[in-house]
Amino acid sequence: MATRMDDCGMWQTVWLEPDAVVRRPSGLPAAPPPDWDDLARPEHRVPPVELDGSWSLRWEAAVGVALAHLVAVTDNRPVTLPTGPVADLLGHAVGRYLPAGPDARSVGLAGPGIPMPRPRPDVLLVPRHPLTGTPWRPDGDEAAVVPLDSGVWAHLAHPDEAPPMLVTGALPRGVLRDDYPPPRPWYPLTPNPDAFSRTLIGLPAVRRPRPGKYRSG
Repeated sequence: MATRMDDCGMWQTVWLEPDAVVRRPSGLPAAPPPDWDDLARPEHRVPPVELDGSWSLRWEAAVGVALAHLVAVTDNRPVTLPTGPVADLLGHAVGRYLPAGPDARSVGLAGPGIPMPRPRPDVLLVPRHPLTGTPWRPDGDEAAVVPLDSGVWAHLAHPDEAPPMLVTGALPRGVLRDDYPPPRPWYPLTPNPDAFSRTLIGLPAVRRPRPGKYRSG
């Protein structure tokens, strides 16, 4: 009745056979569809590290997709990232997939609920709509944007506050705290190479790639 695709580095997909399933109403009130306002909710944010201390596979795939768009809109030129979570988490990936040098293009984080950087950077890192996948854009703005998974974007735009520290004493034996995020891995966040290459070759700007123009890491 259905086919499910679930592989490392790929978005999970379920295809229903139209002749084998019948749609029935549940009788429950329909929940409102997700919108841009949902990105500000803490539960929408996707942390970059799993509970076991490994990098999130969703982050690795999302960064790979975003980097492909960044390579395309900058024509594979150097870029500068804003200080803070963007440079901290994406700096290694950008340095691996884009060259260094002069005449760098500036990149800034923009989206619903956060101030628009001024002056406008050459490229805006924006969220995809949580329902339609359409990239967010400022009103009347037609310049370059790079879409990013909305949950990943929400973590960059609204980083979690530092967890509270114990004032005195220590935890009782056998008691574990769950309000501290797991430590980051010792190795830097690396984009999923398949997500990067498959996205890159599907972009109109690079459908006719020139030898040596784009590199995949």
